[in-house]
Amino acid sequence: MNSPIQKLSETIVKTLTLRRETISTAESITGGLIGGAITGIPGSSEVFLGGVISYSNQMKKDELGITAADIKKVGVVSEAIAVAMALAIKKRTKSTWAISSTGVAGPGSSDGVPAGTVWIGIAGPKIAQGIELSIAGKREIVRLGAVESALGAFERILTSSNSSKKK
Repeated sequence: MNSPIQKLSETIVKTLTLRRETISTAESITGGLIGGAITGIPGSSEVFLGGVISYSNQMKKDELGITAADIKKVGVVSEAIAVAMALAIKKRTKSTWAISSTGVAGPGSSDGVPAGTVWIGIAGPKIAQGIELSIAGKREIVRLGAVESALGAFERILTSSNSSKKK
């Protein structure tokens, strides 16, 4: 039986393949699970260009160009950082689309941000937006909830998008 994450990933891979578009990921809280879900689908090598697991702030700086000043100003778990991560990996890989994740999985809070707080960034040809989530549960529930929510949001944006640009 297909899980919701697998079904979403299948739809995303199929749609991107038909449109000849590509995707990349910049993941923190999800630790590569978004990219893993996409690459678990046969044919994903046609659309998935790669990703960065930027779990530490230093990796966000080094690999994505997120500045210490921005992290200090808005906090690493914020819409601005999620969007910046998505835009940075999109630019770095030259993908059509990008998904990013940042948040606090728990069990406790981090820098005053409660466990279960997640920001997803989605960047595409005509969009760059953040989506805030609040997911209750233990660490693994938060992380898997973030993956499913990110893929679900992206699938809705992708299927409602009129973009058919090749990148």
